[in-house]
Amino acid sequence: MTDRLVDFVGILRDYGITAGPSETVDAAEAILALGLTDTHRLRSGLAATLLRRNGQRAVFDQLFDLYFLGIDTIDPHPPEQPESLEALRDRVVSVLADDERTTTTELARETLTRLGGYGGAGAGRTPNPVGTGSGMGWSSYQTMKALRPEELIDRIAETMGGTDELATAVHTIEAERRVDAFRATVRTEAMLRSAQLRGTDYIARRGVESATDHVDFLGAREQDLAEMRRLVTPLARKLATRLAARRKKSVRGHIDMRRTLRRSMATGGVPIDPVLRARKHGRPDLVILADLSGSVTGFAEFTLHLTQALQDQFSRVRSFGFVDTCDEITPYFTPGTPPAPGIATRIIRETHVSRFGSSNYGEAFRAFTTTHLEALGPRTSLLILGDARTNRTDPNLDALHLMLDRAKNVYWLNPEPARSWSTGDSAAAVYAEHVTMHECRNVEQLTTVIGRLLPV
Repeated sequence: MTDRLVDFVGILRDYGITAGPSETVDAAEAILALGLTDTHRLRSGLAATLLRRNGQRAVFDQLFDLYFLGIDTIDPHPPEQPESLEALRDRVVSVLADDERTTTTELARETLTRLGGYGGAGAGRTPNPVGTGSGMGWSSYQTMKALRPEELIDRIAETMGGTDELATAVHTIEAERRVDAFRATVRTEAMLRSAQLRGTDYIARRGVESATDHVDFLGAREQDLAEMRRLVTPLARKLATRLAARRKKSVRGHIDMRRTLRRSMATGGVPIDPVLRARKHGRPDLVILADLSGSVTGFAEFTLHLTQALQDQFSRVRSFGFVDTCDEITPYFTPGTPPAPGIATRIIRETHVSRFGSSNYGEAFRAFTTTHLEALGPRTSLLILGDARTNRTDPNLDALHLMLDRAKNVYWLNPEPARSWSTGDSAAAVYAEHVTMHECRNVEQLTTVIGRLLPV
């Protein structure tokens, strides 16, 4: 158990959950106090000792299942004369309508055995030893796809009774919850069986979904993007507090060495009373220039919403979007209004950010400097958002230099990993020679960069 706990804490660190020696000792004490018989109580105890902030529980639960749950001794092979698929669906509907936890767990295992095996898993073949790469495995996605969850929800809600509109809506919500719980049980069982085939460490590193703030923008699914949108408000609140503290501290100004030394003459040359330079009060302007094309739209949408939510920290925030030309999109992002999915598509349809549909940074920069250069000034910070993939067109460094000369600060946030900046049609390496470029592949990196770069 000691080795298992140490391995568990080590894999937590790999997923960004910082648990140190003291937390590990507390977790060991929790195991001794709670015992191993009640896994639900053990899960809560270890979470209380090892987790420090919100957003980590989903990853923790998946890894806990791998390291502390065992599979009951069952035959992972379907019966020789299995029931029909329709009969299995009927049984799933009946069990979920009754909401019996024990029965639901057994049915999830049986359903996975029947529908989730691939590569010969569950078909009477003996699994190869761990780590041999036999190609066998278990898929919760394949299992649920065969069950057709949408139909299950409707049938469960109908089985639960109620004819009026309100009862139907309530039962539908409850049916969705039960189907989601059943899906999670199937997913856990599939992960545990896959760990038996390939090893716990292998599945822990490749088969566990990362926390939302560690999911790459460029590989995010729609449900990941939806969860990211829900992070905008708490992230903005945290960053606003940090910026306000920095601004309050910086208002004190810097030491005026000449006047301090002159005043120190009255105290024998000892600078007892330092003189501070007067610091101008006021908040800076922020201008955002965002690529709205292709796979970078999720990154651009999230960053635009995040910076707009920080609008109170600036005297003015203006946003501009581009694909192969540029247009102002400030009215589409309202502070305090929840971000709507698909807003990039709406912007492309309703504004003049695109003419031909392919990214062209050179033309976009030319359009910005031609029609919107007045947005930049000596108190303006410019954030450029995009992957710098120019489709092998002219990067137009002259236009970029105009923006650099006009603005106080210019930063480029790139959602691609730095190792890809010089590959294919990317001009990131060329732009990075002239403007400070930062890798922002996920929410965590973006939060760190914005919290460090935004002016006070």
